[in-house]
This record gives sequence, structure tokens and C-alpha cells, in this order.
Amino acid sequence: MSAKKLEHVRIVGSGLIGTSIGLALRVNDIAVTMVDRDATAQHLAQDLMGQSPSSAPVDVVIIATPISGIKDAIENENKSYLNSVFMDVASVKTKVKVEVSAFPGLSERFVFTHPMAGREVGGAQSARGDLFQGRAWIYDSDSVSSDALELALQVVSVCGATAIELAAEEHDQAVALVSHLPQIAASLLAGALEGAPSEWLDIAGSGLRDTTRIAASDPTLWREIISSNSGALLPLLKNLSADLTTLIEGIEDPSASEALIARGNRGKAGIPGKHGGAARNYTLLPVVIEDKAGQLAALFDECAIAGVNVEDLTIEHSPEQFTGLITLALSKSDAEKLYRHLSNTDWKVHSPRN
Repeated sequence: MSAKKLEHVRIVGSGLIGTSIGLALRVNDIAVTMVDRDATAQHLAQDLMGQSPSSAPVDVVIIATPISGIKDAIENENKSYLNSVFMDVASVKTKVKVEVSAFPGLSERFVFTHPMAGREVGGAQSARGDLFQGRAWIYDSDSVSSDALELALQVVSVCGATAIELAAEEHDQAVALVSHLPQIAASLLAGALEGAPSEWLDIAGSGLRDTTRIAASDPTLWREIISSNSGALLPLLKNLSADLTTLIEGIEDPSASEALIARGNRGKAGIPGKHGGAARNYTLLPVVIEDKAGQLAALFDECAIAGVNVEDLTIEHSPEQFTGLITLALSKSDAEKLYRHLSNTDWKVHSPRN
């Protein structure tokens, strides 16, 4: 095999991730053939590609099936694509690596990868071509030929992701902490809401929605992920259980609650900023706007006039409320600059805060 420009990719698995990869590749004029055991899912995914399956030689076969279907998918595909590079996108790597080792000669052209992106809704109908933009995409280059790795990394690059090398074992430990444990915590919290009076849930704010968003994830998918990575998850769950026990035993002691929240503050502060970059402490600028068409666009026009860069924003608005609160996240200098500009142009802007 010699390194070449990516021209045709075959994607086995027409769910959210597989179809999103396909859409990203198609934007860059790369031919995509979608495959799935579910004919309905396959046809929908292929229609979304805007082209018929290609008959050109397959450069890369991407296995985007659930973890339980990876071994069978490899066995079926490897018979027909003995000269193609293979890559998977599973959220657990050690198990896949063991399964690939059972196929003689495959390891040198099989790249183990995992895009750190997703949604709480699945299926081809939920796919987005920009799903991987600015996101980390982990890969393990162990035993892989340089040509195979180059083609796999072309896929990552075309999808707009940032390639990060991590050995399979370390990957599984890392995602147990930053992905799998949060899913379990969110599901436990959302499960506690079951049976709650509807009038209680009616008063829920954004905090509950934010912390339970991923609790809407696919139970079948997560059953496989959790069981496949149970070894890395178990110590984390035991630590979480111990922390809960400490809180329960000290629930009447205000200092115990304060220590819990303070520890959470420190952990939260270590999470990188947008696009996986370094953590940044933005300054927040609250702006009250009228509930009428064009106000948000007008606010962004003012940002452009002031020459400032808005890093993020939140919108708080209740039905039938005449005003809304827009909170802009900016660098400290930009926040102060925009505050002065909006104050001089009669916007209802309030003092910047950290």
C-alpha cells in the first residue's frame, strides 16, 4: 500500500457517527458508500450523501457499528477489501484491539480511533456534517503502517477534528472519566426524577436541563459501552460512591457541603475551553434586549462595530416576557470595550463580571 489522496470511503454502520462522517467527507467531494444491516437506515444514510454508492476502489473502510457488531463487520469486510485501510470509531479501544488481533495481517492496516463527539439523539436522521469540527479525535498508531495511518488521519482532518494519539489502554481509562462516568451520573440524576410530581418538574431551571441532557442517550448503545469498559469504570464508581457516603454522613455539617462544592469548582476549572483549547476564564457581559425581531442581530452588529470577539453566549427568556437577557462571554479587555460602546449607544448593558 502506498499513501494516496483519499477518494472513496466505505462506512459500515449508518447511525449518527457513521453518517456524520459520511456527510463531512461528501462536503470535500470524497465518494462515500454507506452500509448497514438495517436496509432502511442504509438507504436514508446513502440518500443523505447525495450520490449513489461508488464503484471506485475503496481506500478506507470505517467500522461504525455498535461494539457488539465490530467483530462480525470486520470479518465480512476484510474478505472483500484486503488492500483497504480499516479504522473503527468505537468508544472503547482495548476490546476492539483484541478482536482485530485475531485476523492475521490486519493490525498493520487497522487504525483504532475514537472521535470525541456525539449527540444524545442517534440515527442517520440526527447526523451532522459539522459534528466533529474542532473536536478531539483519538487514535492509536501501535503496529499500524505509516501509509495506513496517513489515510486514516486524512479522514480525521477532512472531518475538521484534531488528531490526538493515545494508547488503547490509556484511552479507555481517560474516556471512563470524561465520558462514561458523566453519562452514568446524568442517568442516575434523571432517574431520580421518575415519578416526581409534574408541577415540581415545571419549575425546573437550566441547571437540571444541563446536567441531565445526555440522560436521553440510547440505552442499548450505553449498555455495551459500560460493560465493555467496566474495568476502567469500576474504580471511578467506587470513588464516587465513597464521596456520596462522605456527604451523606456529613449532610448536617455545612463545611462538608462547602468542601464538596469547592472540590467541584476546582475540577470544573480544569476542563478546557471551547474547541478543546486551554481553559479560559471569560468575562460575562449581561445585556437586556427587547423581545422583538432583529434585536439579537442588532446586538451582534454592535459587537462588530466595537471590534470585539464573542466567545460564547447564553439566552434567558420566558414565554410572554417582554425582555430577554443575553449574557455574552468575552475576554476581559473585549468585555470592558463592548460595555463602554453599548453604554454610549443606549443599550441596557450591565457591568462586566467574572
